[in-house]
Amino acid sequence: MQVKQAANVLELLEFFARRQRPATLAELSDELGWPRSSTFNLIGTLAEKGYLYEPRARGGYYPSPRWLAMAQAVSKAEPLPEAALQLVTEIAEETGETTAIGAPASTHALFIHVVESRAPIRYFARVGHRLPIHASSTGRAILAQYSPAERQALYRKLSFERYSATTPMSIEAVEAEIRRSAARGYHFSNGDFSPDLVGVAFPLLVRHRRLSIVVAGPQFRCLDRTAEIAEVMRLAIARFAGDLSADNETGF
Repeated sequence: MQVKQAANVLELLEFFARRQRPATLAELSDELGWPRSSTFNLIGTLAEKGYLYEPRARGGYYPSPRWLAMAQAVSKAEPLPEAALQLVTEIAEETGETTAIGAPASTHALFIHVVESRAPIRYFARVGHRLPIHASSTGRAILAQYSPAERQALYRKLSFERYSATTPMSIEAVEAEIRRSAARGYHFSNGDFSPDLVGVAFPLLVRHRRLSIVVAGPQFRCLDRTAEIAEVMRLAIARFAGDLSADNETGF
């Protein structure tokens, strides 16, 4: 369940990221479909806190540099070491497909680092993209690192929505797929959440965090290459294993 005020702040930031120029209260209200009173209250609060300013008098509001300062302060505790970023880059180059690191976010897996394929037809993914944790190879590679009790607790929160013919629709189906993945040596999805998309994923231990790494691409190009892609990933992860698990005072 979304908290409307929080969702509105994020929607506002996304709006300015697309627009890249100031907007008046009327423009914000019209473009975002918000009531004028709600728009006035939100913009007034953010301006008072120093997160919005008026570059020109009566010329509209724009995000202030305070957002960047806050983001930079948070990024000093960046949880992904350079080795993890290099790992993703190398796998993306070797496979030619979009490669990402996923992290758990309640009942979802969330991409925290992405390198997109250069192919014209590819999996378009961005940092912050969410996938159902049970209905994606990215998510199941994370679930496999949970204890049975942890998985059962999470399953109770899931809504087993059917996204495609291959979506697992029960706890038993998810557990069976995790067992098949253990026997196979990697996690696999074939349109489970996103139609016509194949995913190959592995658990990724980064300084004791339970993450996953996935290569995803269109079925027509990847379905017959899953074993090949998995081997490229396995060898790359093995090369970086020492650097990924090393302690770092600024990481967590």
